[in-house]
Formats: sequence, structure tokens, C-alpha cells
Amino acid sequence: MRRASPIRAAALAATAVLLVGLPCAVAAQTSTAAATSRREPVRETARTSLAGDYLAARHASVGRDSASASAYYRSALKADPRNPDLLEFAFYAVLADGDIDEAVKIGERLLQSDRNARNPNVRLVLGVRSLKQKQYAQARTQLQQAARGPVSDLIATLLAAWSQQGAGDVKGAIDTIDRLSGPDWYGIFKDLHAGLAYDLAGNKKEAGKRFERAYKLDSSALRVVQAWGGWLSRNGRRDEALQVFRTFDGSLPRHPLIRGSIEKLEKGESLPRLVDSPNVGAAEALYGLGAALARREEELSLANRGLAYLQLALYLDPGHALALLSLADLYEAMKKPELAISVYSRVPTDSPLRRNADIQMSLNLDSLERTDEARAQLGKLIAAHGDDVEAIMALGNILRDRKKYEECADVYSKALDLVKTPTRPNWTTFYFRGICYERSKQWPKAEADLKKALELYPDQPHVLNYLGYSWIDQHVNLDEGMRLIRKAVDQRPDDGYIVDSLGWAHYRIGEYDEAIKHLERAVELKPMDPTINDHLGDAYWKVGRQLEAKFQWTHAKDLKPEPDDLAKIEKKLKNGLVDEPSTAADAEKPKPADNNGG
Repeated sequence: MRRASPIRAAALAATAVLLVGLPCAVAAQTSTAAATSRREPVRETARTSLAGDYLAARHASVGRDSASASAYYRSALKADPRNPDLLEFAFYAVLADGDIDEAVKIGERLLQSDRNARNPNVRLVLGVRSLKQKQYAQARTQLQQAARGPVSDLIATLLAAWSQQGAGDVKGAIDTIDRLSGPDWYGIFKDLHAGLAYDLAGNKKEAGKRFERAYKLDSSALRVVQAWGGWLSRNGRRDEALQVFRTFDGSLPRHPLIRGSIEKLEKGESLPRLVDSPNVGAAEALYGLGAALARREEELSLANRGLAYLQLALYLDPGHALALLSLADLYEAMKKPELAISVYSRVPTDSPLRRNADIQMSLNLDSLERTDEARAQLGKLIAAHGDDVEAIMALGNILRDRKKYEECADVYSKALDLVKTPTRPNWTTFYFRGICYERSKQWPKAEADLKKALELYPDQPHVLNYLGYSWIDQHVNLDEGMRLIRKAVDQRPDDGYIVDSLGWAHYRIGEYDEAIKHLERAVELKPMDPTINDHLGDAYWKVGRQLEAKFQWTHAKDLKPEPDDLAKIEKKLKNGLVDEPSTAADAEKPKPADNNGG
């Protein structure tokens, strides 16, 4: 799915190197083999419904369908209510699904078994439930049993501190935070939350010290910037606050929360506290770690733990817009657009982030083939705010993905009309509009845009690739075109699409042996791409390797190419490669990576 550079919850940089001692048990659901190696299987039963529910739940868990998994596990528990394996699996499934009250009920039953009496994840959930109910002493008791490993130690300690804050023991809360020792990346969390606790208690001086320390540790962390800048604004240091926010805006332009803060400060207003209650402080801790872990999609146990923390954060603070965006973003990464849409719709309508949520909802609607709805939603956003560049770009990207090239060129033009003086970040708009012009056979306009993109971002590999190949495809500027493509390959030697362009460029000028060398490499890099396999088949045919050519074409056919390409492949399988005039219209176009290229 093509994204429109949505604003994501800013990660705290230190969490990128987290090492987790305790594997997230949610991940255990995804590995049947691992689970059965350390557990006895669910006991045999004559009741087919139990076996069926269990197997269906396991299948849903492997597919990370927590809603179905939790429903099946709960159904299985009706037939075998004391089975510790079922209880544990059900606990993690309902937790991942965000049904915290049900997770509490199952967790309490789970603790009754000897094997799970000290389960730290259950203790964490019970502690969060107690926090929500303002039972702070009980919360602290549970949370003291929830620590095991660097991540769980940190989150349990921060939540315990917020429970002490709720009980009125501010000094005890700060002491709890400061006593925690661990990896260097703990520092920013400790200073941020100590500052938030002091700030909530009205201790301006100590709050400022801790916020400033956190800012010096990482001036790019969104919540640290908001906390420190907000504190400055409330303590007579408006100019310094503006500088903090403008510095962030310079590195990540147009973030709605930052832009909103700048606008308020320019009007002479001060900014509210980031946290206005102990529960919101606890939710902030869960969000901060959850958002960072959720980005570790390549490490399933970390991403699953992030999912659980985000659900717990939203249990404490249902309107936490950044937590909602992070959860929806995780669902997108899991390729669950329906869930992403449902979460984006929960972002409060008065939040500065609601517009970003609406844009992302549109992109997810498009991924579900609900393109008319997506276009209508973006159209409303643009009609309401004609200068909404993100919404305009999102609409252009949808039209480009849908091959509505003339329309998307017009939409990108609207985005560029809003730019007084193009700068480097605008290269993508010229690049995308250039693609649309080229695909709609408006080459002079396309060439001008591609050159402008290179002027704004010299040596950008995707632009080098597209412009260079387009020249070679038209048999103009051959030497310069090949030079541009080689330069792109030098920068992105492992980009299968760019390597394919180099090989296909050699093919177009009749250098078939050289073409084969690069196309074989491209197939290694992108073995499941039908176009690249098709290209290699053509090159094989040209050098007389007809059996290998037919194998590649057959493979390309099996990879579900576009309908027009499929017809051409089937024709080649039937008749071989018939020599045709070398024209731009007859040649395959390169397949530029559909991203911002950075």
C-alpha cells in the first residue's frame, strides 16, 4: 500500500537496541512446534468441539488473528475450563485483542495453577487493572511481581512509580524510578517520567531539571520535546520553548502536534501538561515502550509485546491519539487493514492527529479495493483544507497505483502549486508526477519533471534509474542513460528492480550476454517478481537458450503478472520470442520502487 508520509509516533531512539530476557508469550501462540516441545498437549477429549476450537484457535494465532483466536479459545475453555494451556493461550489472545477485562478474568484463573502462579505478564495486566480502578496499593503489589528482563523491569517500575504517585507518595515514586538500574537506554525513560511525576505534583523546579536532562539525551524524541517545550512555555521561557519546537520542526516538518504547539506559542498561549493524572502517566509509559517495540515487526516477540503494551495503554487512556496511531500502524504492518481502519476511526475528532488518521484510513480503504470510498474521504479533506499537501499526495498516490496516470499528474500538480520555492523534500512530487506523465505518453513533461527531481536531489537512485532507462528505451542519450543507471546500481546494488533496469537496458541495445549477467542477479534479488523473470526469459531466448527461456516465462506466468503481461507471456510460450521493432511503446518499462526512495 502506498503511504502518504503519515505522522508516526516518534520512537525513543534508545529502544532500537533493546534486548529482551523474557520472550513475549504472545509469540508462543505463533509457534506450535515450540509450544509442544515444552508443554504437554491439550488433553485428548471425545468432544470434537474442543479439538476443533483448539485447532481453529491455533490456526488463527499463527495468522495473528487475535479476535478469532480469543473467541475459539474461550469456546474451548467451556469444555475444559481448568486446562492451564488453554487458559494461558486464551489470556494472551484476549490481551492482544484488547479485551483487558476478559484478560483479567482469565489471568486470575491462570494464577491458580502452580505453573503460572508467578506469571509476570498476568501480574502486569492485573496491576494495570488496579491502576485503572485507582486501587494504587494493590496495583503496586501486582507490579512488583511483573518484572523479569530489561523491558518488563522498566515498564513494571514505571507503572509502580505511577501507582505511588496516585497514592500521593511523590517522593516514593521518584525514588522508585531512580533506584532502577539497567541499560543506558533506561535513562531517557527515567528522566522523562520523573519529570512528568514532578510536573503533575506541581514541583516545577525538579520537573524542569528532569525534562532538560531527557532533552539532552535525545532532542529528537517527540514526547521529550513536548514535555520540555511545554514546561518552558508554562514557566516564562516562551522564546526558548519556541526554539525547541522549531528545531524539531526543522528535522521533521509539519508534525501536527509540533505545528499546533508553535501556533499556540505564537499567539501567546502556554501549553498544557503532557500528563494530567497518574493513569495517563502510566498509559504514557506503556505507549512509549509499546510504540518502540511495535516497530520491531521483524522480531515477532518484540512486536507482539508492543501490541500488548499499546492495548494496555489504551485501556488506561482510550483517547491517547499517538497510541492509537501506533496500534493502527502495527496492524498495517501485519497486513490487517480492516483492523487498522477501526483503530484510526477511534482517534478523537478534536485531536491534531485526526487528519493523519483520516488519510491513513483512506489508504487502507484503497488497499481493500474500496477505492471510491478512499477517494471520497480524501476529497472531503482536500475540500475542507485546500492546502492539505499530505491529503493531496495520498490521493495522487492512490491514482498512480490504480494507473490513472493523467488524473494523478493533475493531482500532483495541485500539490506543487502550493510550493512557492521547491526544495529537496519536493523531489518526490516531481518524480511521481514525472512517472505519471511518462505513463500517459507526455514525455517532454515527464523528462522535465525527472530532471527537476534530480536537480533537487542529485544522484537520487530511483530518479537516476527511471530517467536513464527512459532515455535508453527511446534510443536517445544512450551513453548518458547507461551512466545514470550504473550510478543508481552503484548506490543500490541489492535493489532488484534497479539491477533489472540495468540488465534490461543492455538488452534494449542488443548486449544480450551482459543483460543476462545483470538479469540473473536481479532474479536472485527478487525471485518472485514476474516482470524480472520475464525479462530474463527474453534474454535467454536471444542467445539461443530456448529451454531456459521457456522455464523463466513459465515461472513468470505462475507468479501472477498483470493481465496484459500475462497475454504476452502466453504468446511467447506458444510461439517463442518474435522479433519486433525496437520502440518505446513496445518495451517493458522499468519498475521503480514505489516509495520515497530515501
